[in-house]
Amino acid sequence: MGQSTSSFAPMQCVPKCDTARFMGSWFVIAVKPTMLETTNSNAVERYTWLENNSHDIDIDFHFNTKEPLTSKMGSLPQKGYVLGDKKNSGDWKVSPFWPIKMPYKIIELDDQDYMYTVVGFPNRRYCWIMYRHPQMPEDLYDMLTKRLVEKHQYSLDGLRKVPQVWTREEREKRGFTSQEIPDSMLTTVN
Repeated sequence: MGQSTSSFAPMQCVPKCDTARFMGSWFVIAVKPTMLETTNSNAVERYTWLENNSHDIDIDFHFNTKEPLTSKMGSLPQKGYVLGDKKNSGDWKVSPFWPIKMPYKIIELDDQDYMYTVVGFPNRRYCWIMYRHPQMPEDLYDMLTKRLVEKHQYSLDGLRKVPQVWTREEREKRGFTSQEIPDSMLTTVN
């Protein structure tokens, strides 16, 4: 059984998050998974800001259901709602389907280059470590997991690294650029 939210200190979002800079592609490096994320690979979320709409952000979540490259593709389009200052807030809600709106707390963010982020959930049952490329430097990953435990009261039990295996063909098929997935991060399949 998970701990109740009340046994934790309130989750602290980053003090500022430039919504426009947050938009674009994020590769899911590791996750304390929801039921849809226990076996997926090549998971990527793409964020698109909307003007004058019923919600603020379209979130396009695509993944392979099991093994990278060979298992079928899955997707879960979502709607994002920025709470407070629409242009500068790390406190959002995300709706995978109506009427559900789940907390989406940006708790870690590279405030210089917007290269990494960590999204938390108030009861600490879920979290997402994401990076702008499919491979994250190991020292950065170690720093973020340490902060999850020490700063955000997470247990790392159940945290899984999401396999990210990309070929040139897969990159093209899914519409990524060489800036998003550099050639040095591609693999060849024999």
